[in-house]
Amino acid sequence: MNTLSEAEWAVMEVLWEQNGCALGEISRLLADSMGWRQNTVYTYLTRMEKKGLVRIDKSAAPHRYYFGVSREVCARAERSSLLSKVYKGAAGELICAFLKESKISPEERKKLRQMLDDMEV
Repeated sequence: MNTLSEAEWAVMEVLWEQNGCALGEISRLLADSMGWRQNTVYTYLTRMEKKGLVRIDKSAAPHRYYFGVSREVCARAERSSLLSKVYKGAAGELICAFLKESKISPEERKKLRQMLDDMEV
């Protein structure tokens, strides 16, 4: 799976949160954050359906739109892309960069240590 564009992420966020939504509701939810009108939302939804990202239930009136790919699948594709593009596959470098640039709680630190210990061969 390819990574999503920023616009596709915005649409998917609505679909993941709502889990079944009519075009008007999606448009309303995206109007403020994206400044889109209903025609723009419709265009994205139909393009995303062709990519398999969105499912459209045309048996209902109005049509209902659902996500076709889970958040985790999309997040995995993003992580994989970042890892290969920026860090040439070096996961340790990616993790170190994140840890240098953001603080983690003691609980997160403990969990990270446990995960690293569990990975030992």
